[in-house]
Amino acid sequence: MSISVETFFLDPETSGTLQARVQQMVAQGILSGRFHAGERLPSSRKLAQHLGVSRITVTLAYTELVADDYLTSRGRSGYFVSENAPEPPKFTVQSALDSTVDWTRVIGPKHSPSLGMEKPANWATYRFPFIYGQADETLFDNANWRLCALKALGKRDFSALTADYYDGDDPQLIDFIARQTLPRRGILASPNEILVTMGAQNALWLTAQVLLNARRVAAVEDPCYPALRNILEQGRCQLASVPVDANGLRPDDLPAGTDVVFTTPSHHCPTGATMPLARRMALLKKAEAENFLVVEDDYEFEMSFGNAPSPSLKSLDRNGRVIYVGSFSKSLFPGLRLGYLVGPAPFIKEARALRASVLRHPPGHIQRTVSYYLSLGHYDALVRRMGRAFGERRDVMNAAIRAEGLTIVGQGSNGGSSVWLRAPDGVDTSTLAKTLQADGVLIEPGAPFFAAENPPKEFFRLAYSSIPVARIPEGIALIAKAIRASLKNINY
Repeated sequence: MSISVETFFLDPETSGTLQARVQQMVAQGILSGRFHAGERLPSSRKLAQHLGVSRITVTLAYTELVADDYLTSRGRSGYFVSENAPEPPKFTVQSALDSTVDWTRVIGPKHSPSLGMEKPANWATYRFPFIYGQADETLFDNANWRLCALKALGKRDFSALTADYYDGDDPQLIDFIARQTLPRRGILASPNEILVTMGAQNALWLTAQVLLNARRVAAVEDPCYPALRNILEQGRCQLASVPVDANGLRPDDLPAGTDVVFTTPSHHCPTGATMPLARRMALLKKAEAENFLVVEDDYEFEMSFGNAPSPSLKSLDRNGRVIYVGSFSKSLFPGLRLGYLVGPAPFIKEARALRASVLRHPPGHIQRTVSYYLSLGHYDALVRRMGRAFGERRDVMNAAIRAEGLTIVGQGSNGGSSVWLRAPDGVDTSTLAKTLQADGVLIEPGAPFFAAENPPKEFFRLAYSSIPVARIPEGIALIAKAIRASLKNINY
């Protein structure tokens, strides 16, 4: 029996390449019980015409399904549902229509994120995406990344791919971090002082869990990375928000009794301020005198296209009081989710044990792929390429901002990928963001970065990491136009 081509359609809600969507369409038909073993599928030509795709796309999809034993090929006779294909369940699948569970009572501590930040999943379809932390596919080195991923799949690396490290990490990646990455920040560390994490946010969570409890005080910058504040609030520690100035965190403003300070000294989030050397030394001196620890989030240090990066706090630490957080997700791509912690061995030992109880270790294949990408020099080439592009984009953005009369209140002196702006009094940038979205412009309102219950509404962040340089002036002009319109409504 042949399956009618009319029963096939591509669900517009599915994602992925056309080939992957065709594979998924056929596999779902088999798994749902609509297609049965031995039934013949439409020819690749007929299905391609019906779906409006190329014949090679259907042929490749069929070939993959044969490899996965969903289909079998019978020469000139075509493709058939395999006798060994997965069978649909023998029972009727039902869902509970009326739950009798009171989930508001059953759930203990609430862990739902409340960042107040919205980034559309389809951000890349917007013409002016001034949003932070997204990768630019025109800059990324797809070819060499693919080669490194394939190399990590080879027989030589079978153990790295398949082994359960339990609480360990890929020794090849750890070795590169210790000998190449950290020395660039003036940091010397042994393998037992390094832990690979699922991105910087996971590193911050592990750190908070190990160092804090309900009796301890954590000091954070204000404004700061919203996810960090969320982590600390969920940890039930006592939280102190310390305002920053044009040079970042002021050590003298730290409250007495502070146990842990979280800071972004080389590139403050979100203003981009860089903490001067004298203030760094003052912070370390105070940490020793008052017996507290410092957690240094050194995100974006690679993007120092303006001047040489400032020395890390960790490199200046002589008393083992600084925990260092680094990330490859910022410089490679956010979906990588790979970062690292550096600290004294007793701290890393506890963080490692906690990580093992939650996720054991980051995937071995990802670690080995990154290791190859770093050690073969592709990473350095990528960073240089991004630095040149970001430098050009920031120059164009600054010129456009000046031309439109907008106000920059913060940007990294060494580089970075964003600028921090302030709209005129009375302009609510959350409302402004919604207005601009209709014009294809994405901006980040600044309110979520502040700790106050009624935070200032005039601030906003513009990133240039994923917008073509040629579109920046037009996008800035649209932002300025929307701000002027907002002011007219306020004064009306």
